[in-house]
Amino acid sequence: MSKENNTIELAPGLNICPVLTGLWQIADLERDGNKVNPHEAAKAMKSYAEAGFTTFDMADHYGSAEEITGTYLQSYGKENAQFFTKWVPSPGNITKDQVREAVERALTRMHSEQIDLMQFHAWQYSHPSWVDCLFWLQELKEEGLIKHLGLTNFDTAHLNIVVNSGIKVVSNQVCYSLLDQRAAGRMTELCLKHDIKLLAFGTVGGGFLSEKWLGKEEPLLNEELTWSQMKYKRFVDQIGGWNKLQDLLQVLDQVAKKQEVGLANVASRYMMDQTAVGGVIIGARLGKSAHIEDNQKLFKLQIEDQDKEKIKEVLNTFDPIPGDCGDEYRKPPFLTASGDLSHHVESFPAAYPTVKGKDGRTKALSGTIWEDIAGFSRAVRKGNRISVSGTTATHGSFAMGGSDPAAQTHFIIDKLEGAIQALGGKLEDVIRTRIFIRNIDDWEAVARAHGERFAEIQPANTMVRAELIGDEYLVEIEAEAVVE
Repeated sequence: MSKENNTIELAPGLNICPVLTGLWQIADLERDGNKVNPHEAAKAMKSYAEAGFTTFDMADHYGSAEEITGTYLQSYGKENAQFFTKWVPSPGNITKDQVREAVERALTRMHSEQIDLMQFHAWQYSHPSWVDCLFWLQELKEEGLIKHLGLTNFDTAHLNIVVNSGIKVVSNQVCYSLLDQRAAGRMTELCLKHDIKLLAFGTVGGGFLSEKWLGKEEPLLNEELTWSQMKYKRFVDQIGGWNKLQDLLQVLDQVAKKQEVGLANVASRYMMDQTAVGGVIIGARLGKSAHIEDNQKLFKLQIEDQDKEKIKEVLNTFDPIPGDCGDEYRKPPFLTASGDLSHHVESFPAAYPTVKGKDGRTKALSGTIWEDIAGFSRAVRKGNRISVSGTTATHGSFAMGGSDPAAQTHFIIDKLEGAIQALGGKLEDVIRTRIFIRNIDDWEAVARAHGERFAEIQPANTMVRAELIGDEYLVEIEAEAVVE
């Protein structure tokens, strides 16, 4: 971080404030039908920018955040500010035209000719539309509508698929806080390897990492809390409960008093200092409350090593948040405001169409010409048994994952899962997998990727070396499942 102007380089040609102003609370303010005055909100944004907080983060679903940004740009111009947004499409098939429409809609709302950073979220990896979206977004980047491309809530395996498939991303926005250390391991290693920055949200835990909750009684998880509080109360429950939170708050309070700053400052600064973190995102309730002077203390705050060790000692007593980054939006336990995805999406469509035959079997078809030429289906179900054909990392005419065997393996397992789901099963129903690898030296990387996805399932498995068709393919996997 530049000490002169409190900025960091997120990507070539894009310097940002490492304390980003998050506009998700606009949706919270508007959830009861209220409308935020765009001129008053834009004026509040101007106050943040003048104080050095020049980077604003929003999304297509953060209420009227993009429109408010448009009002800001019309009223004050861009100056040295940066405006990031996200595209969170509904799950299912998405066309190239829909991708362009989404980007142009954001540009229209924001009264801008180019999006500084467009961050993409995928609800499900078993449906291949997320791959199409990223390739088409990259085309719009090359066209000039997007300056830089980023991700949000991607896990390590799928970030690895992205970077090894030739898609250039500069950031991954994930939940990363004292309550949630999932990004500290393999995710950080991968980001360092590919020069990708983490943008950390949740650093103040919806306000729970503040003096307000030190020594206070545990609140009920109900609609009286804000959306952020409902969400992060679930994180508190996951780490071991309210008493664990109080242990952390007491240590943070000691550090904060020594440094003469707020407890939330210590929580956020600790995350700013983590390897691979490019910035922390702190929510702003525009027009309702501002913590500008308090947040400015983050720029000069330095936490002593001995105090960092005390914080780590408390974190080591926590039950870890399960899974990888973004899993809270894809699998139980759903650590969202509602505890499920009911306020995000209605349903998840099948990845492949199915056709019922006369003999009681149902076929899942991916549409490739080879299904007709060679006379096979992606998968077949008869009775409660599902058989999935040998599957490679093919997407259209492209091999996903490049020359990385683990990336190819994860993409293949996504395809297996999508085929099984289309026929009424789930990955947990798999009882056997067979793995064919081109290069014997790849066996361990492939085995570990298989182990990550099937750790709790543990199907019968065989791995052999084979001469695969297509030089670009390193792995092929077939699977069998029984739906109980």
